[in-house]
Amino acid sequence: MKAMYSLALMVAAVTLLAVSTQLYASKMDDRIESSAKKSYVFKTYLKGDDIKIESKDGVVALTGTVSEESHKSLAQETVESLPGVKRVDNKLEVKGERPAENSDLWLKAKVKTMLLFHRNVSVTKTEVDIKDGIVTLQGNADSEAQKDLTTEYVKDVEGVKGVRNEMTVLKTSEKARETLGEMIDDASITAQVKLTLLLHRSTSALNTKVKTDHGVVTLGGKAKNAAEKDLVTKLVTDIKGVKSVKNGMTVEQSK
Repeated sequence: MKAMYSLALMVAAVTLLAVSTQLYASKMDDRIESSAKKSYVFKTYLKGDDIKIESKDGVVALTGTVSEESHKSLAQETVESLPGVKRVDNKLEVKGERPAENSDLWLKAKVKTMLLFHRNVSVTKTEVDIKDGIVTLQGNADSEAQKDLTTEYVKDVEGVKGVRNEMTVLKTSEKARETLGEMIDDASITAQVKLTLLLHRSTSALNTKVKTDHGVVTLGGKAKNAAEKDLVTKLVTDIKGVKSVKNGMTVEQSK
């Protein structure tokens, strides 16, 4: 009788543990789906896309359509950076006809995406036109420094052969009033950082590890030299939402 009672208790304990584990997993999946939908990336850059997010035991499936190839990568990088995510199965499809790789349209999408993430330049004020790899920039800049930085960033996009910057620098009275930017979640910051480093020619080949905690970005990986490491710090510091950067990349020793 005592043995049967002990067995019954054991079965009940195992059942309770299994139910508790399932409930925990279910809550975690709900949290992942909710966090993705509420993230800065999904609410701003991807708000016009039709993306469905389904998490099961930490494995997230992304289905639906996006307007650009970069949006597919951005969605994946954001979700991968969320707590509890084990893996992302990205089945998103790009709507319409994709521009041929290395074409002017393909390059224009890369340039505009890069400008989107940097806070000290403005994609909304910058008009981008590309002919045979030569980029012409028009529109408005708030200062000469912003105009020069826009040129610098665009020059460093893989595939760009040259830049003609015809932007107009606004007088102080013409500048739009600055407003405080909204808080950006860590997953969105990590995704922006990863995609930015991939878009810049000087950092595209680097295997950089990125972790964000309350806006503080910690970088790992290897750099060829100190200048390359400093460049990564500079680019990441200018990403929207980044409060500070801890660059722990190691510099490869020259042979």
